Amino acid sequence: MTSTIATPTTPATVRAATAATYAAFIGSGFAFASWASRIPQVRDRLELDSAALGLVLLAIAVGSLLALPLSGPVVTRIGSARTVTAMAILLAVGLTTAALGSLIGVVPVVIGLFLLGFANGAWDVAMNVQGTVVERHLDRSIMSRFHAGFSLGTVAGALVGAAMVALHVEVAVHLAAVAVLVVIPVVWFARRFVPDHDGTDEDHDEAGQPPRGGALAAWREPRTLLIGLFVLTFAFAEGVGNDWISVASIDGHGVSPALGTLAFAGFLTAMTAGRWFGPGLLDRYGRVRVVRTIALIGIVGVGVFVFAPVPGLAYAGALLWGLGASLGFPVGMSAGGDDPRRAAARVSVIASIGYCAFLAGPPAIGFLGHQITVLRALVVVAVLLGLAVLIATSVRPLSAVQPAPDEAADRAA
Repeated sequence: MTSTIATPTTPATVRAATAATYAAFIGSGFAFASWASRIPQVRDRLELDSAALGLVLLAIAVGSLLALPLSGPVVTRIGSARTVTAMAILLAVGLTTAALGSLIGVVPVVIGLFLLGFANGAWDVAMNVQGTVVERHLDRSIMSRFHAGFSLGTVAGALVGAAMVALHVEVAVHLAAVAVLVVIPVVWFARRFVPDHDGTDEDHDEAGQPPRGGALAAWREPRTLLIGLFVLTFAFAEGVGNDWISVASIDGHGVSPALGTLAFAGFLTAMTAGRWFGPGLLDRYGRVRVVRTIALIGIVGVGVFVFAPVPGLAYAGALLWGLGASLGFPVGMSAGGDDPRRAAARVSVIASIGYCAFLAGPPAIGFLGHQITVLRALVVVAVLLGLAVLIATSVRPLSAVQPAPDEAADRAA
């Protein structure tokens, strides 16, 4: 492992790194949502049917799946700052290529989306690694707020995209402008990241050598795999909520499309609020107790949403569901980064496992919904959150790097 001997960090450099990490999360969310907001126009321009569009969009998933397991060794070798910088540039290239492809044909769109997915996957791991570093320097939980920043970025990207559609701005112009507007500030802010390793003894093993192994070794660690499974359950709850709450509200509860969108908006709002206000609870009560509680809240929310006799109660269920899905993914990232020596490899593995739920969860609900209706199929979300309750102890902080009060609270849970 290439280790960087850093200059001593100061409160000012940590504050700058915190702002830079927010910028990375917000920029990632904004770029991805900007593309998603223009999918219907790209489909119409290229005259794609649903099957063809699905194959085109698959390029993003393929790029991400390739990047996630590879990103651990990359971040370990060159650091999170350089990785985010490189991936921001690659994402801009991919987004611009896809934008131009909307005027030319399907092939450049597919190439651009593959690059977009690859860049987004590696960028995601790198910014989560930096988030764990910032948490250690601050000595308090803050990761979920970074993820709230990502959510805010997606909302902003979607709103700007809606405005561009309303103003009849060409897809190519819109997305090319987004590529420039994202890459410049993110690259500038990434220079303010603090080093992933501080050159102290914590970055070496008992023999005084850098830790051996990497992503492959992390794939053999029971704790890391269990955290990955834990993250997968929450990623499933989040991904299914994103894709199916509106549909289930309209088809299952008989509300209008506008009110179905309102249920989805409530879900997103509750999830963002949970991520923003969660750090105080995590610092006070510890990871295990908090994630178990929110998983139970999510189970109740899904049950209320699915079995509500009236739409108003279903909206309340959507809010509880969003709150229950809010903290699992960021807490899992924090747990993966507890040991700074192996943070990149472990976060890479955990993210790889977790993102399988984002990719496979929505189609699985669609298949099951064809058999028993989408609304009833959502019960699967509650089942997986029940599994999260059972394995929540996997995210307990490693005693060597976690503050004693937090650890004591987790043990008490």
